[in-house]
Amino acid sequence: MIDLSTQYLGLKLRTPLVASSGPLQKDISNILKLEDAGISAVVLHSLFEEQIEVESTHLDRFLSGGTDSYAESLSFLPDMRGYNIGPDAYLDHIRRAKTAVDVPIVASLNGISLGGWIEHAKLIEQAGADGLELNLYDLPTDSTISGADVEQRLEDLVGHMKACVRIPLAVKLSPFFSSIPNIAKRLDAAGADALVLFNRFYQPDFDIEALEAFPNLKLSDPSELLLRIHWVGLLYGKVKCDLAITGGVHSHVDVLKSMMAGASVAMMTSVLLQRGISMIGKIEQEMVAWMEEREYESVNQMRGSMSYGSVPDKSVFERANYMRVLSSYALRSN
Repeated sequence: MIDLSTQYLGLKLRTPLVASSGPLQKDISNILKLEDAGISAVVLHSLFEEQIEVESTHLDRFLSGGTDSYAESLSFLPDMRGYNIGPDAYLDHIRRAKTAVDVPIVASLNGISLGGWIEHAKLIEQAGADGLELNLYDLPTDSTISGADVEQRLEDLVGHMKACVRIPLAVKLSPFFSSIPNIAKRLDAAGADALVLFNRFYQPDFDIEALEAFPNLKLSDPSELLLRIHWVGLLYGKVKCDLAITGGVHSHVDVLKSMMAGASVAMMTSVLLQRGISMIGKIEQEMVAWMEEREYESVNQMRGSMSYGSVPDKSVFERANYMRVLSSYALRSN
C-alpha cells in the first residue's frame, strides 16, 4: 500500500493535502465536508487585527454616542454579553472546529502591531489551535522604510512569537524579497517551524469611467505553481523548517511536483471553490494511481527528488535558464 503520510508542523498527516486559508473554512459544515473528503489538515481563514480594531472602535462610538447630552440614554445600552468584541467569534470558531473534526486545525493571523500579534496568538493557542500560520501580508508604502528594515521586523516578529507561544508557527511569505534564500534562513533561525510559499498579491483594478479603484480577486491557476516549486526546490535541504506550497495546486500532478520540489504539504483553495470539495478525494486517488504505476512506495521517497541539490542540471534553477528560455522562443511565420 502506498504511504502518503507526511510530517508538517510536528504533526503527522495522513496525506500532504491541506486546505489553505480561505472562505470555505468560515462555515463549520464545510470543515466537516473537507474532512470527509480526505483533507489532512485545515488552515482557517485569517483573523485580521485591523478588523478587530475597527469593530471595537465603531461599537464603542455607537454605544457611547449621545451619553454626554442625554444622561437617560445610558439606560439604552445593550447587554454586552451579546456582542462579539475583538477576536471572540474567531476563537469560538476554533473551538467548534476542534470539536467537530479530528484533523488538525491551524489558525491564521495577520497583525499590524507586535502587541496585537502576540496577544491574539496567545488567545488562539488557548482556544486549542494545533498550529498558527502567520500571514505576513504587508505592503510597505512609507518610502523611508528600507527593505532591510522590513526583513528585520519580520525576523524579530517570529522570534518574539516563538518566545510567547508553544504551538508550532508557519510563516506565510510573499515572493517579493531581494533574497528569498536569505530571508528564509533568517526566519528559520528565528524559530519558524514552516515556511509557506507564497502569499498571493491582490491588486486593485481601475474603473476608468467612474475613476475609482476597486478590489479585484482572481482565483489561482496551475501556472502559478512554477514560482512555488522553483523556490521550494532551491530552499529544500538549506533550511531545517518544513516547506509548504500554496497557490496553483489544482491536480494530483501539482501535488506530486510540490513533493518532488521538497514540500511537506501542498495547500489548495481555488480548485475546491471552482470544482468542489470532492476534488480532494479525486486528487488523492490519482496520486496513488500515478505512484503505483511507477512503483513509488511513499511520498517521502520522492520528496526533494527534483530539488536544486538533486537534479543533475542545476542551471534550470539559475540565470542560465533565463537565457535559454528567451533564446529558444521562435516567432510563428504568418
